[in-house]
Amino acid sequence: MGARELRIACLAMFGAVAAAQSVTVNFLPQETIEKRLGSYTTKNPTREPAIRALFEEAGCKADALSEQSVKGTKAPNLICTLKGSSDATIVVGAHFDLVERGRGVVDNWSGASLLPSFYQGLSQEGRKHTFVLVAFTGEEQGLLGSYFFVKQLGDQRSQIKAMVNLDTLGLGPTQVWLSHSDRNLANWLGAVARQLNIPLGAVNVERVGTTDSEPFRDKKIPSMTVHSLTQQTLRILHSPQDTIDAVNLDDYYQTYKLLLAYLAALDRRID
Repeated sequence: MGARELRIACLAMFGAVAAAQSVTVNFLPQETIEKRLGSYTTKNPTREPAIRALFEEAGCKADALSEQSVKGTKAPNLICTLKGSSDATIVVGAHFDLVERGRGVVDNWSGASLLPSFYQGLSQEGRKHTFVLVAFTGEEQGLLGSYFFVKQLGDQRSQIKAMVNLDTLGLGPTQVWLSHSDRNLANWLGAVARQLNIPLGAVNVERVGTTDSEPFRDKKIPSMTVHSLTQQTLRILHSPQDTIDAVNLDDYYQTYKLLLAYLAALDRRID
């Protein structure tokens, strides 16, 4: 997450939520999720190859895995596409670049390393929507990768029905940047969280920084950012404290389960 100011506003848990549809998902063992989290590298040039290796391990084959060169960055966006029965698309994104004052585990290997696990879970049965899982480059330089991705969409922009962004996970229970998220997307996440009995809160972070959902939001694409920041954990961002020891592994696994179930439900819920 690109940090700017040191203040965040906490909101009460959002109210009424839409009824969650029943879906079946197979969760990977917590050990697998933790192993992929622990596969981080600490230098920007090695991050994209490390994410590629995780996608390949998760079964995203060469014909579904592509690089998108981005002006202003040495590393490309890395895109894994899971074809559905239609061209209607759900984008799931997380940036892999880091500020090299810490190890960049929380911000944002925690988000990027979940993308292959989502591919693995979603690919186990046919999907209505095409899922595009994007590991973004250059977020810390000013959202370079996500702005480029959106700019290159052209006429395909209308095919994107939702964008779910993951940034800075595992510091505690799952949070939504509610003031910058589509209310329907947030409400449906709330419904899934209640069904799974997984904690979900809302913490707004517009005075902390920006993130890769914003280029989508600028183009009126329904989007939502999920994170784990609170006032108490803000100090970890862009600091030497951003290590794997800062991650609450149980909370992190709960976030993985919630989001995988949510993406499967979203595939059925939106047109």
